[in-house]
Amino acid sequence: MIYLIIPLIAACILYFLLFHNSRPHPITDQASWHEPLLKQVSFYQKLNEKEQQIFRQRMAAFLEETYVDSVGFELEELDEILVAASAVIPVFKFKEWRYNNLTGVVIYPDNFNENLGYKNKDPNRMIGGLEGTGRFEKQMILSRKALHHGIKNDTDQLNRGIHEFVHLLDKIDGAVDGLPDALLDNSCIIPWLHVMPQEMEAIRRDESDIRSYAATNQAEFFAVSSEYFFSRPQLMRRKHPEIYKMLNLCFNP
Repeated sequence: MIYLIIPLIAACILYFLLFHNSRPHPITDQASWHEPLLKQVSFYQKLNEKEQQIFRQRMAAFLEETYVDSVGFELEELDEILVAASAVIPVFKFKEWRYNNLTGVVIYPDNFNENLGYKNKDPNRMIGGLEGTGRFEKQMILSRKALHHGIKNDTDQLNRGIHEFVHLLDKIDGAVDGLPDALLDNSCIIPWLHVMPQEMEAIRRDESDIRSYAATNQAEFFAVSSEYFFSRPQLMRRKHPEIYKMLNLCFNP
């Protein structure tokens, strides 16, 4: 039965992504987001009142341009709030930023596999998020479980929403390669190319507190270290000053 269910789910989501023409629902009350953001999002908590208002405005702009829908459960407003917050956090210091390489976000109830089924006997193949390619170009798929966990828990330096949106930033120059050419000044690229492989090797030797997935390749290193940067900035500044400096230049131009 599972072999029939997985293709069916994949077909449903493909239909939605290719043929769904309705626009995102209108944004009516940004002020109502303040309390859930204050409760859930540590980045938002650290902003002053004026910055919080700007943050909510940026969220509204994102949701007005981007589909957010669900597969396998009924979407709640908090889900949309957390997706939009995850989108805004990496680009908050960029003026009038728009994700031109994204049109929609689809949320699954739990981690899923490469066939877009969310039940798999091999837990090592389960995915918390991905950016689509080919027919799914300009689409993002997220696990609801991973999205909520990343927002609520900063102590593990894991934030899947931020991770996937950083991949989109990395993709601006056409390649997801861990070299944020569009974000870093040219004079910083060579130092970044020096620091990144050194730390990846330290991770492989189990001599770094950056989680092991960062050693997969340069693109994952950039995304995982960015999760760390936004989740535990002071800790990263103390333990990884060079990486912190590079990421600070990326995200705080």
